[in-house]
Amino acid sequence: MKTLIMLGFVAILGALAAAGLFMLRRGGDRKKQGPQMARALAVRVGVSVALFLFILLSHQMGWIQPTGIPMGR
Repeated sequence: MKTLIMLGFVAILGALAAAGLFMLRRGGDRKKQGPQMARALAVRVGVSVALFLFILLSHQMGWIQPTGIPMGR
């Protein structure tokens, strides 16, 4: 389970890095940079939402358990 969540975070960071590269790229056709950057950011948002829903589903199904400070302290 930890592996899937880490892969999700890596995919989010990869899409964010790709959007940054498209934004900072010099030269070439500037008309193509905008849609590529927007697509990369849309992928990042989609993967983020999917990861959030996957974590919620995993908690509901009992695949993962919360840890940390007990409630009442």
